Amino acid sequence: MDAALKSPPKAATRTIEVRMSLLEGNDRQAARNRRRFREAGICALNLVSSPGAGKTALLERTLSEFGRTTRCAAVVGDLATDNDARRLGRFGAPVRQITTGSACHLDAGMVARAVESLDLAGVRVLFIENVGNLVCPASFDLGESLRVVLLSCAEGEDKPLKYPPIFKSAHVVILTKMDVAGVLGFDRGAAAENIRRIAPQARLIELSARTGEGIAPWYELLGSPPGRA
Repeated sequence: MDAALKSPPKAATRTIEVRMSLLEGNDRQAARNRRRFREAGICALNLVSSPGAGKTALLERTLSEFGRTTRCAAVVGDLATDNDARRLGRFGAPVRQITTGSACHLDAGMVARAVESLDLAGVRVLFIENVGNLVCPASFDLGESLRVVLLSCAEGEDKPLKYPPIFKSAHVVILTKMDVAGVLGFDRGAAAENIRRIAPQARLIELSARTGEGIAPWYELLGSPPGRA
């Protein structure tokens, strides 16, 4: 055979398999955030839900009532606009908007940069309102003390079954907009059973931010959250 047609000899190769979590950097920053919050005596809550489930409405009522006696602060994440930050800023608490652009979740670095510009003196509860999304936020530790997942009765009872990772990571699950549950035909028993099935570790609270129905257990949790320094 013509030598020109022969395949060239293969060079010796070596495959190096590197296994490093893509979230390792985030987890390191989350640990720093958690240490900072703990040392300052701050309970940080990461609020996660679908868009429109009522995170901002709940925080508005919380800051206007619970915030009268306990100093709170908030970090708000959205792809665009500062609408939610302006809504929450009416109650006198330090508030910082994070505009993520195309990112569908907050990460620990975003939170760290946001709190640097907040006056946290005397703050005992920091609310982190995550971008509306039940998928991506499940993977990102922000350094929170508690992860709170909100489920609106308008979304149906099966969301925990459809999006198990976020519910499995929850410390607290809040059923929201319960004042219209009857009108919407929402089966709270089925919803509670689905939550218990997927997230047996989570505390379940049912409330309406609009009417104040069921809000007392939420305030009790904020007043003595587990892990408070």
